[in-house]
Amino acid sequence: MAALWIALVVFSMIGGGAAAGEVGVCYGLKGDNLPPPPQVVALFKQYGIQNIRLFNPEPPVLDALAGTGIAVMLGVLNADIPVIASSQAAAQQWFDANVAPYLNSVNFSYITVGNEVIPGGDGTTIAGAMQNLYSVLTANNLPIKVSTVLPISVLGTSYPPSAGQFTAELDGVMRAILAVLAQIQSPLMINIYPYFAYASDPINIRSDYALFTATGTVVQDGPLSYSNLFDAMVDAFISAMEKAGGGEVGVVVTETGWPSLGNENLTSPEIAGIYNRNLLDHIKANGTPKRPTATIDGYFFALFNENQKPGLFIEQNWGLFYPDMTPVYPVFGAAPAPAPAPATGPALA
Repeated sequence: MAALWIALVVFSMIGGGAAAGEVGVCYGLKGDNLPPPPQVVALFKQYGIQNIRLFNPEPPVLDALAGTGIAVMLGVLNADIPVIASSQAAAQQWFDANVAPYLNSVNFSYITVGNEVIPGGDGTTIAGAMQNLYSVLTANNLPIKVSTVLPISVLGTSYPPSAGQFTAELDGVMRAILAVLAQIQSPLMINIYPYFAYASDPINIRSDYALFTATGTVVQDGPLSYSNLFDAMVDAFISAMEKAGGGEVGVVVTETGWPSLGNENLTSPEIAGIYNRNLLDHIKANGTPKRPTATIDGYFFALFNENQKPGLFIEQNWGLFYPDMTPVYPVFGAAPAPAPAPATGPALA
């Protein structure tokens, strides 16, 4: 997805632990009718969203988040990666400009080095940039983790999940990235979209498998049984990581969702609501077949329908909310009612 988007933390799938996954929402800025950041932050509070991902530093958003305690995952622009990779001094300059001014007011949880740089771009500087930023953070005694975000298209094979493997062209790049992540004990971040897999082959991929509504096993992969496509896609990534020497590295699902309009009978508010509500229930209760005790956190994509997003019309219809902040369909349930205003008249005996 486009690099200027801001996303709320909704899913990380990290090895170990059985606690429920956390919930967040992707917050994009490509619209001419979106509410200002202070109102959006109030919306986060209203629905109890406590984790936010920013694809790049956005001062008005960071200003609005000041003092809220909301955890912020901050992104590095893809174009900035080669400079940051060139030296620790360059990484320090990026940190001084984009993180240091907010350290006393904003709760940073992650820094993500690029968004979907590969395939299609030069990924050879990602590992070095991660290492340099990590060195800056540790020198400043900051417990902020560093990672990068990848799409499932970095896999050359994804079916069955146990056969998951990175493309031959990316094997070396991925081994370098995973080695750094293992060293600094950070998860790899991945974008998982069952919608796109289903929409590309609706004859052979069952809708109940894509929407978490299958009542039994749909795919049997050796000893592992899959009843939903989301788990199968995540586990394909994990299988590829194992083959590239990163089996101990966790994963974070940084984007997932379902569009509500734009592809005839494959998209509607009702279908999108089914996927996202079932996903919410799934991450609160389950790991994947390969990592059944792992927590799954993640990012719903997206917060708002954005009328200036480029590409097909469907790209403007991933939001959970309209720009006026009313729900496109319910996911989190009803928002808490605001507290009543205090009485202004005289007290009655």
